[in-house]
Amino acid sequence: MASAPQANLPVFYQDLMPLNSRDHATWRSRTTDRAPWLAGFHAVPLTVEEFPAAARNFPIIFSSGENPVPLALMGLNEGVNVFVDAEGKVTENIYIPAYVRRYPFLLAKLQPQSDDLSLCFDPTTDLVGEFEDGAALFEGEQPSENTKALLGFCEQFEQAGMKTQAFVDELAKHKLLMDGEVAIQQEGVEAPFVYRGFQMVNQEALRELRGDVLRSWNQNGLLPLIFAHLFSLDLIREIFGRQVQSGKGPLPAPTA
Repeated sequence: MASAPQANLPVFYQDLMPLNSRDHATWRSRTTDRAPWLAGFHAVPLTVEEFPAAARNFPIIFSSGENPVPLALMGLNEGVNVFVDAEGKVTENIYIPAYVRRYPFLLAKLQPQSDDLSLCFDPTTDLVGEFEDGAALFEGEQPSENTKALLGFCEQFEQAGMKTQAFVDELAKHKLLMDGEVAIQQEGVEAPFVYRGFQMVNQEALRELRGDVLRSWNQNGLLPLIFAHLFSLDLIREIFGRQVQSGKGPLPAPTA
């Protein structure tokens, strides 16, 4: 079975293989209440449609660099996720980003010169295979209802991704993103912990925007998304507290 091109695999994915009725006619997919693949990641991509729900649990930041991506911050250090234990059990009653729920499936180009997307999966997962349990992926040579639902979810995710890119492009157009910095003073520690390496909306620049731009953003729903991002930043201190409580607290910045 030939795998799809492996260059620049997305976060979580170890490999990619196109799903097809020839090779996977008897395969099934399983659901799980654990996400061990998430445990080692402290930030997960978000779409703008998820901002209101995600902002209740996670700080929403933007990645640094020229092509920023919205991220749900689930830990303050690389490899630390305060919402997932070592066995992959996720904290109850929190929002699970669609990027996590999509795994191990996604839509990918099989040919670089084509814009066509095919439903693929990570063959290293134990959620897809020749099992006795789980939902069938094919009925004869035709996709099952389960596969159609998986495809529909991935298509919705791609559409949400385009809306997210348009949102980020609008922020960039008006020069609203700036390098972020949060300093947290831990009791009993002289030097504060300083979190950098992300971008956030510049509130001063936001206040200076023309009224017609703000009115337009309020009408099309962009302004509430910006406020969801800004309000969620207060949760960085809660993430810090969770890390300290779990014994994985960040090291304070060295004194000059």
